[in-house]
Amino acid sequence: MSKAPSNPGRADDERGGNPRRAPLNIDLALQGGGAHGAYTWGVLNRILEEDWLTIEAISGTSAGAMNAAVLASGYASGGREGARDTLNRYWRKVADAARFSPFQRSPLDVLLGRWTLDTSPLFVAMDMMSRVVSPYSLNPMGTNPLTDILAEIIDFDAVAKGPIKLFISATNVRTGRNRVFRNAEITPQVLLASACLPTLFHAVEIDGESYWDGGYSGNPPMTPLIEESTASDTILVQINPVERPGTPRTAREILNRLNEVSFNAVLLKELRMMALLQREAVSGSGEGARWARMRVHRIASDAMTELGYSSKLNAEWEFLTMLHDEGRRSAEAFYRTHRDEIGKRSTLDLAEFTKGV
Repeated sequence: MSKAPSNPGRADDERGGNPRRAPLNIDLALQGGGAHGAYTWGVLNRILEEDWLTIEAISGTSAGAMNAAVLASGYASGGREGARDTLNRYWRKVADAARFSPFQRSPLDVLLGRWTLDTSPLFVAMDMMSRVVSPYSLNPMGTNPLTDILAEIIDFDAVAKGPIKLFISATNVRTGRNRVFRNAEITPQVLLASACLPTLFHAVEIDGESYWDGGYSGNPPMTPLIEESTASDTILVQINPVERPGTPRTAREILNRLNEVSFNAVLLKELRMMALLQREAVSGSGEGARWARMRVHRIASDAMTELGYSSKLNAEWEFLTMLHDEGRRSAEAFYRTHRDEIGKRSTLDLAEFTKGV
C-alpha cells in the first residue's frame, strides 16, 4: 500500500465539480460489544466508500476484533469491495447460526418491536446461572459457535501478509494485563480470546497462557496506533455509551451500567493522557510529541443508549441490519459535518470528552 500525503490538499472531483479530498491514511479504533458490533459493520461499510481514505491500521477488541480481521481479510484479496462483501458474509453467517440459539426474544418483545432478551425465559435462566455456575460446568466441551464461522470467512494467511496492520487485544487472565496480537499472530483462537466473556466461555489458551475478553484491559487500545502507524488521524467507533442518563435501579440496569463503565475505563484513560500531552505539546519529535499530534475523531450514536446488555446476545438478522443501518447513518452524519476537518484537526475534544477521568 502506498503512503498517502501527511498534509492532504484538495483536487477537482471528476464526478461533478465538487471538491475532492486528496488521499489520506487513517487508523481505526473499534470497540467490542457482542452483536452491537453490527453497528460498527455499518460504519465500516460507509468508510470504505470514501476512496480518499486509506486504512493503514486497525485496533480492535472483541466484536471490534472480529470486524477488523474480517475487513482486513476481504481487503487483502478484493480491495474495498472485497472488504465490504466479506463483512456482509460474516454478519450473515452470525445471524444464520443464531437461528438455532436458545436465546430468542419473547413473543411480546417481538410484537412490541423491542430488541431486548430481558424477558426471554432461557436468557433469564442462563443469566442467573452464570453468576453461580461456571461455564466449565454449563459448557464442558467449551464450544463456541463463532469458531467455524471465523475459519470459514477469514483468510488468516491473507491477514498475515495484508496491507492493513491489525492490533487485536485480549486480557491475560494470570497477569490482568493486555496483550496485543499482530497480523502474523492472529488465528481464530486469538479472535475468540479477544471476545471471551468469562461468565459464558472457557478462557482461551494461547502459548500456554489463558485469555479473557480484551475489553477488560483496553477497549480498544490506542497505544499501538500511536507507536506503530504513520497515520495521524484515528477514527474511534464507540458502541459502549460513555454517559447514560439517570441512575440504574434494577439489578439488570446496574449490571449493564457496570459493564459499560468497565469496558470504557482504559480507553478513557488513554484518551485523557493524549489530552494532557496535547495541552503541554511543544515543537519537537519523539513519542510524546507524536501522541500530542494525533488527531482523534469519534463516530457514535445516541441510539446505543437505548440498548441493554442482553441485546448484545441477540443476533437476529433484523436486529443486525438495524444496527448496520444506524452505523451507516452515523458515519454519513460524521462526514457531512467533519469531512473537511479530517487530516487537519481533531473533531473530538479530548479534554472535554475525558473531563474528570
